[in-house]
Amino acid sequence: MKCNRSSLAVAVLVSLLGAAACGGSEEPGPPRWRVEVIGSSPHDPGAFTQGLEVVDGVRYESTGMWGVSSARAADQATGAETARVDLPDPMFGEGMTRAGAIVWQLTWKDEVAIARDPVTLAETGRTRYEGEGWGLCAQPQRLVMSDGTPTLTFRDPVTFAKTGSVTLTGYRDPKPNELDCAPDGTVYANNYPSDEILRIDPDTGQVLAVIEAGGLLSRGERAGTDVLNGIAHLPGTDRFLLTGKYWPRLFEVRFVPK
Repeated sequence: MKCNRSSLAVAVLVSLLGAAACGGSEEPGPPRWRVEVIGSSPHDPGAFTQGLEVVDGVRYESTGMWGVSSARAADQATGAETARVDLPDPMFGEGMTRAGAIVWQLTWKDEVAIARDPVTLAETGRTRYEGEGWGLCAQPQRLVMSDGTPTLTFRDPVTFAKTGSVTLTGYRDPKPNELDCAPDGTVYANNYPSDEILRIDPDTGQVLAVIEAGGLLSRGERAGTDVLNGIAHLPGTDRFLLTGKYWPRLFEVRFVPK
């Protein structure tokens, strides 16, 4: 709305109420952070990355697309692949996380979660869930799952049964995709389809910060790629790995306030 300052009465009101009289009473959004790039390494440009995680020196990655979805494991120090399992067509792979002795991998619209051996990635079981599967990460006592809506769902790390949920607040139109459960209890989420990453308090749903992660690839490198997707905390450090769908590089970064 526009403020009419032609009368003394309105002027006094404006002085008393400040920005509220001009419709400026909205709470400020979450703080903005930026990405500090530490380094980068090659990444498979044929990987439609859906999940990324580092546990005990192993980098786990889930890829999507019909007929070529996979679960992968690699040595984080060398990048050498140690295991790969293809999903049966037409399953479309999504988020993946390790919870103790189980690696869970989601599927997009198949409503199936696949339990895998953490070393060989061989399938050890399946369970069903309702709705779409997007991102997945593991906290000490629960899994956190996204489905393309502003709601995060909590699940039992052994049975995959739903144990609760929370709706994100403090950010307009959140659409969490790939998730990372950080050691401090927060959850980081790629906000689809943007270059922003949301830092979330999963207990309240509050978005604590928005990390601007655009410009990681050069214009030439970005040609033929898809969105930023793939975030993994590096244990014992303040650093994260970032990549995207069909990205040729994997970045090691810090998140720092602007």
